[in-house]
Amino acid sequence: MSQIVTRESDCVEGHLEGETSWQEAMKLAYRDLSELLEALGLNKKSVTTVVDERAGADFPLFVPREWARRIRPNDPHDPLLQQVLLNSAELLEVPGFQKDPVGDLASQTNPGLLHKYHGRALMITTGACAIHCRYCFRRHFPYHSAPKSIEGWKETFATLRGDNSIQEVLLSGGDPLTLVDTRLAELIQHLDDIPHLQRLRIHSRMPSVIPQRVTEQLCNILRSTRLGVWFVLHINHAQELDGATCEAIRKLRRTGAVLLNQAVLLRGVNDSVDALEELCLRLVNEQVIPYYLHQLDRVAGAAHFEVPVQQGLEWLDQLRQRLPGYAVPRYVQEVEGRASKTSLEQHVG
Repeated sequence: MSQIVTRESDCVEGHLEGETSWQEAMKLAYRDLSELLEALGLNKKSVTTVVDERAGADFPLFVPREWARRIRPNDPHDPLLQQVLLNSAELLEVPGFQKDPVGDLASQTNPGLLHKYHGRALMITTGACAIHCRYCFRRHFPYHSAPKSIEGWKETFATLRGDNSIQEVLLSGGDPLTLVDTRLAELIQHLDDIPHLQRLRIHSRMPSVIPQRVTEQLCNILRSTRLGVWFVLHINHAQELDGATCEAIRKLRRTGAVLLNQAVLLRGVNDSVDALEELCLRLVNEQVIPYYLHQLDRVAGAAHFEVPVQQGLEWLDQLRQRLPGYAVPRYVQEVEGRASKTSLEQHVG
């Protein structure tokens, strides 16, 4: 049995002297639309065609300042701003868009444990997120039903231990890196102790939203587990890859984890071949594999982000002509009830 290491000698707050801790960054995040717009040199009048605060009633605005500093001032069309801006279109009921677009609830075998695909299972570790992306496919998920403590996960650990077909566990949410390092280490230790598990996959927006979350203590945890660690970033636009984010990525890479990225094709954010090419190149330059480009999950409130599949296919074809094969993501869609992600490129024509 390996022992997950969390060195108490490491900086508990997980930040350099003079740098805001990631916990403090969460507390300081923008929650008020007027305050965010004012910081960007904008106001509600300058974006009256899209802004509607009522969209935040059930899914509030939450934008860390680290992210906001990467938004271009005085630009209501900035691609980072578009991902978080409360939009009147979120209030529209659009046929085909629903609260559980990928069948998460039907795939729960235990509270917070999703078992959709053979050989792997996903744990909803928390409902807290690094940032509230307006296209989030889990924006309506009943997080209150998922366990809130290690004690609450005991039944899930027993389920995983009793199913030898499961070799990989995904930590998701919400965002698993909103858990403190000691809680995360304890969670991983329980998984580490299940003999037939071989791989741990962590899906997180934190390294690109609040980069200082990648603490030395977190890196020690990832180094210490016997499980093969696959770390999936979620970056949609090259503008998200500032110096601090790239440094966080390098720290993760030095742990030995395999780094992947998944992006979502979003109208007004990355809906051009040039934007997608720049994102893929920036990723591979940091030795991050552009793993998936997701067609938008048709979640209620996000219809205005959808790009036609045929357009996405055309851009992917152009990417293959511009980039080496390893830099071209797989263009996929998650369809409820299917045994894997659906490759959209198999359905050309």
